[in-house]
Amino acid sequence: MAAIEFIATPGAEVALSAAVAKTVLQILAPTNQRVRILAFGIFFDGSVPNAEPVVVKLVRQTTAGSGMATVTMVKTGPVAGSETLQTQGFHTATSEPTTTDILDIFEIHPQAGVEKLFPLGREIVIAGGTRLGLVVTSPSALNCIPKIFGEE
Repeated sequence: MAAIEFIATPGAEVALSAAVAKTVLQILAPTNQRVRILAFGIFFDGSVPNAEPVVVKLVRQTTAGSGMATVTMVKTGPVAGSETLQTQGFHTATSEPTTTDILDIFEIHPQAGVEKLFPLGREIVIAGGTRLGLVVTSPSALNCIPKIFGEE
């Protein structure tokens, strides 16, 4: 890893349907190159104070699913440089990818959001050519803004 940090986010809200799991953001590591996930976040626009919480999962995925749009990957950090990011990002699956492992799972109130920063040395590393997804299941229709921070 050459310490090229990035953020992947759709840049707009992703619509969620009630009680339907949706991959709202997916990262594809370059072939033969690992990617370190430093943090991720997700924020909701719910308006009901006593609404049921939203289930958020950070997962390994083995397929791309279908219908996903490409995310513009933005270099961040002190070493933005002129290198081209090889990691790819996608959002808003219309047909869900295959999920193999749940790496993290939690519930968030639909009027809130969260950003999770992994401790130094405990970041999630995804192998070259593999995928990591952020999958959301909301009990009601609402929108979210997901993001993943990483390093290649």
